[in-house]
Amino acid sequence: MNVETVMQELEALGKERTKKMYVSNGAQEPLFGVATGEMKPIFRKTKINQPLAEELYATGNYDAMYFAGIIADPKAMTEADFDRWIDEAYFFMLSDYVVAVTLAEADIAQAVADKWIASGDELRMSAGWSCYCWLLGNRADSEFAETKLSKLLDVVQRTIHDAPERTKYAMNNFIYTVGTSYKPLHERAVETAAAVGLVEVEGDKKKSKFLNASERIQKDVDKGRIGFKRKHVRC
Repeated sequence: MNVETVMQELEALGKERTKKMYVSNGAQEPLFGVATGEMKPIFRKTKINQPLAEELYATGNYDAMYFAGIIADPKAMTEADFDRWIDEAYFFMLSDYVVAVTLAEADIAQAVADKWIASGDELRMSAGWSCYCWLLGNRADSEFAETKLSKLLDVVQRTIHDAPERTKYAMNNFIYTVGTSYKPLHERAVETAAAVGLVEVEGDKKKSKFLNASERIQKDVDKGRIGFKRKHVRC
């Protein structure tokens, strides 16, 4: 398959209702409104294909950019490639659920995520924290330095309330993910969540939302899910 045939198949799968939902979350034209599960038959035809992924991502079409993340070869991507992708990720569904997810399967994931977290840019920071969440939820605890994750929890505790709005979501999710998926720092994450308390995030329509990492961790404790790991990062 080439970029033209993939775009044709994606367009045929688009639904107006799905498109409206994506737009309400920040997606911009062009897009078709393809449910992610509907993309699997196309993936069976393309398989992993980095050159095609690059062409699709460059279209600027949200559905094509999402599909690019599905067929990308993360280990073939350089730091410059990921920087280019995050430059073009104009809202959180791209930064956190396409770029961060793809980065999480690369060997350079932590180094790139660290750089983005320190960048001061809202979506780069969000992608960096989200990448750690995808990593922690998939990779063995032994692949992480406990002291490093502990310092990251310190950063969250000190700065989350003053962070950009979208970054707050990812930072709050980091506390939760450490508490649920990284056993060595479970108690420390519980303490951090308690110290942070409710995190207020302002919505586009001026309605605030409150995030509560403590409540989410406790729900997983009650379900016996501490230490949870998923088999795959990407679908």
